[in-house]
Amino acid sequence: MHEFFRSLTGRVVLVTAATAVVSVIVTALVAIPVAVRSAETQVRDELVEKSKIAVELLTTEKQPARERIVTDLRAEKIEVYLVRRGAVDRPGLPPRIVQQVAAGLQVNTRGQVDGRPSFIVGRPLSGQRSGVVLTRPVATGTALTLLGRTWIALLAGLACGALAGAVLARFIARPIRLAAAAAGRLSAGDHSVRIALQGPIESIDLADAINSLAAALQVSEGREREFLLSVSHELRTPLATIRGYAEALADGVVGEGGGAEKAGATMLAEAERLDRLISDLLVLSRLEAADLPLDVVPVDLAELVRAAGDAWAARCAPDGPLLRVQLPASPLVVETDPGRIRQVIDGLCENALRVVPAGAPLVLAAHPGEQAAIIEVRDGGPGFTDDDLLVAFDRGALNRRYRGVRKVGSGLGLALAARLVSRLGGRISAGHAPEGGAMFTVELPYPSRTLP
Repeated sequence: MHEFFRSLTGRVVLVTAATAVVSVIVTALVAIPVAVRSAETQVRDELVEKSKIAVELLTTEKQPARERIVTDLRAEKIEVYLVRRGAVDRPGLPPRIVQQVAAGLQVNTRGQVDGRPSFIVGRPLSGQRSGVVLTRPVATGTALTLLGRTWIALLAGLACGALAGAVLARFIARPIRLAAAAAGRLSAGDHSVRIALQGPIESIDLADAINSLAAALQVSEGREREFLLSVSHELRTPLATIRGYAEALADGVVGEGGGAEKAGATMLAEAERLDRLISDLLVLSRLEAADLPLDVVPVDLAELVRAAGDAWAARCAPDGPLLRVQLPASPLVVETDPGRIRQVIDGLCENALRVVPAGAPLVLAAHPGEQAAIIEVRDGGPGFTDDDLLVAFDRGALNRRYRGVRKVGSGLGLALAARLVSRLGGRISAGHAPEGGAMFTVELPYPSRTLP
């Protein structure tokens, strides 16, 4: 039973049953006084009407008829008192009532008659301080009787509340059970699970959220699988080269005359390539875990881009792209991590240098925007299609798309740049450059700035 009331069904049944019982009790407490007052008003009105009739009959009928009238009224539990010359014909009536009727006043009140609470209605007769008084005992225990009968309504309310609660709980709990079952299947790795969109709006919203989560996990799982395949391919290529040269050295195939030096240089280059790939993977994993250390300080982006241009000028000349650096006339200060921003610029230039032909432009630019400082890396290379721009920052997406078509990297550089810029509170976007190739725009918001 304890487990039942811990469940949603048990609690809904308990709440609806309690609501029904409280409603019956409140209704009874409000209705019983109204019913009692209504009954008392009806008795008083009836006494008033009978007093009018009694006055007429007692003033016109003879003695036997009067006695019959009194007998009929007593059969209805109505006592008749006659007041003559200021005195009542029998005791029991309060003196003040006798005095009021003898004084020619009409009486409609409630008081004690023979020690019992009664309704009292009196009317004067014409002449000699006379009148007629009718009394009727007040019915006692009416409220208790009505309240005692509410137990039937209580039982009916309890039963209806429990039944309504069970139906309502089943109606509410079913979508939750379906969602729980779907979540269990999702946690077990079945990302194909879907829930029918039916029932009330809240149930449809819950089912739609579960379905969207399942679809997102399915897409993410597919992308993760493709990414792992891409990374494994990128790892296998330098490893195969290193292994081949190592076997050649071990077998003595690579001899003197510069062969060993060339093999060593090739193995070193491939090892450095592996090191960069592993470093990118580690940085990405730390970004996703949100524990990458950042050193945020005021930075002049104009000076940062100038330094990056000086470093990349040596790599672009003499047979590489034509590097141009475009800077504002005044400092462009933001609060960010200069090392991470330089890492983003270097990654974007590395991508451009891989595909931009000799003599084509490679532009590093910085300029102030309305709400943010802007860094641009533009090139005159093959660029991207509109479809490429939609997935440019997805891990390994462009690597899979252009592998074997043109030189590609590990597929991690753009994803890493996007995560770094996002962690720094900025925004990165890809587009078409006016130079004919790709353009990457990094926006870093000003913490506070007065625009010129």
